[in-house]
Amino acid sequence: MKDYLQRMGRSLMLPVSVLPAAALLVGVGNWILRLPGGVAQSIGNFLAFAGNGLLGQLALLFAVGLALGMVQKKEAGAVALAAVVAYELPVNLLAPKNIAALMNIKLSAVNPAFDALVTNNVLLGIISGLLAAAMYNRFSEVRLPAALAFFSGKRSVPIITAVLMLLVSVALLLVWPPVYTGLVTFAKLISGLGWVGAGLYGFFNRMLIPTGLHHALNSVFWFNIAGINDIGNYWNSTGVKGVTGMYQAGFFPIMMFGLPAGAYAIYRQARPAQKKRVGSLMLAAGIAAFFTGVTEPLEFSFMFVAWPLYVIHAILMGLSLAIAAFFHWTSGFTFSGGLVDYILSYSMPLANKPYMLLVQGVIFAILYYSVFTFAIKKFNLMTPGRDPKDDDDAANDVQVGKAATVGGEDKYLRTARMVWSALGGDAAAKDNLTYLYNCTTRLRYKMPDTSLADVDALKKTPGVMGVNVLDDHQIHIVIGPDVQFVADNVEKIYNGELSSKLENPLSAAEVKAVDETPAGKEENFFAVANGSLLHLEHVQDETFASKMMGDGFAIEPTDDNILAPIDAEVTMVSPTKHAIGLRTDSGLEILVHMGINTVELNGEPFDIKVAVGDKIKHGDLLATMDIAAVKAAGKLATTMVIFMGLSEQAQVKVDDEEIFDGIAGNYVGRVIF
Repeated sequence: MKDYLQRMGRSLMLPVSVLPAAALLVGVGNWILRLPGGVAQSIGNFLAFAGNGLLGQLALLFAVGLALGMVQKKEAGAVALAAVVAYELPVNLLAPKNIAALMNIKLSAVNPAFDALVTNNVLLGIISGLLAAAMYNRFSEVRLPAALAFFSGKRSVPIITAVLMLLVSVALLLVWPPVYTGLVTFAKLISGLGWVGAGLYGFFNRMLIPTGLHHALNSVFWFNIAGINDIGNYWNSTGVKGVTGMYQAGFFPIMMFGLPAGAYAIYRQARPAQKKRVGSLMLAAGIAAFFTGVTEPLEFSFMFVAWPLYVIHAILMGLSLAIAAFFHWTSGFTFSGGLVDYILSYSMPLANKPYMLLVQGVIFAILYYSVFTFAIKKFNLMTPGRDPKDDDDAANDVQVGKAATVGGEDKYLRTARMVWSALGGDAAAKDNLTYLYNCTTRLRYKMPDTSLADVDALKKTPGVMGVNVLDDHQIHIVIGPDVQFVADNVEKIYNGELSSKLENPLSAAEVKAVDETPAGKEENFFAVANGSLLHLEHVQDETFASKMMGDGFAIEPTDDNILAPIDAEVTMVSPTKHAIGLRTDSGLEILVHMGINTVELNGEPFDIKVAVGDKIKHGDLLATMDIAAVKAAGKLATTMVIFMGLSEQAQVKVDDEEIFDGIAGNYVGRVIF
């Protein structure tokens, strides 16, 4: 489920990325509409109509974006058609005028719940996208009998999806009205609770956004459903000063200050490879929230991938509305709680100390940044830019210019052709490869039998940094950050789009470069604890950070269990229990050092589970470390894994994307010595 939600979050980034521009168009257009003159009116409407044209299709954008992102097969553009079919079916079937015809009642008698359901409701978009992707994954390669062959494969997906959405529509027809009506009743109940009710409204307003049911609450507090009519009364100056506007004012500190500060926290916690991409998105989304009050680009960027953070956001939204209502600071908006509406509403007769909302906003900016930063780090939340699986996307966003060539041949294509040859060449490579995939640094291929690959030839291929045969069916070919370009060329050769023949033989320089690569023994190593990876140079101890003891990696652990990083024999247990020595059958010496300066603790926080001479497998429990006790003593619990006595030609390759969940025992990298 966690991985599924993370995939949803990544998939939503595509449609979300277009929203900041739309929000700014709407905000600027609405501001210009306040200026006198026919020209200003025309320009303002032009911009506002353009922006609303996109924002008004948010649900459809979500349907298509989710479908494309969640599909598990390449060349799956047809899934977008299925998503559109899935979305448009209930939108039209459950439209109020059609409900009136189905039930043989007057349009005025149709439950207003249906209007809220079909009017740009992101819930329908999400359901449609997920269902279309699931049906494409399941049925896009199904073959029907000859008489129905035309509808086989991809053509069957929209049909199957439409049938299922009919069933979904029937369920919504029955379930949606009572749910909507129940929320309206709940809203009327809390409307009598004063500032407490305002806080509850703010919390549930945010929590219900993914379902579209927040409109039920808004209709009670903002419009004249229950006699409150907060927006209408504020702008008509027919309410009570200090009271009217209480269900709007608290949005300004969040939308103008809190969420942009949260966006900055998300940017700061992004992985280095993704900061440029995430920074662009967060900056655009933050500006949109500040100026216009459109927060969907920000909220949907972490709503699914880091749902606990979204709950925190909803709580803070409720707190903001409660504080503003408690102190009777009031303001209002016609569109949303951004700077444009704040300026326009500032001088309205019912505005009460609106300047205090700015003070509240600064406080909430600090609160959002601090709480978001703490939560992201503490719970390892996969906010945008923190999932190593996205490093490839970040690399693809970099403008690399024209690729380097060797003798007129693109170097990535050259590497791809040599990889293809080592995997069997034209005669066998296509049969040998059953699964082609790449991550941030490696080609990840599956084969019927990895012994069919010429590993020695792969290691001598220019551009290949190493080869890791995981088992009888999986082989990883390490390329580096440019892996995507090699992978694309291998796939084109596989599909027959490119020739597999080298244009020029290996040059003397290429042969020399390959020959100088360490080609001795290799050992894989694995994470020793749950937690986050630290490259050794970032460890807060000069001896380890300078690699005087040797190269390696470190883990900032989040629980007490310390596991073996490698298959080995235990050769040493420190008298103070803070360090354990290991040796592999190939002669590699490893030191597992638990904590920094923990030698001073005389072994009290440690419980060693192995003894000298024990044969262990990677993932076996070496020891437990009482992290709380270590930290209480003023020490750091950082656990280092050091490979000792390596030659200058040896290489320690840490593939940090492999431990993206921070789970102990995950593959981290390998040492070549």
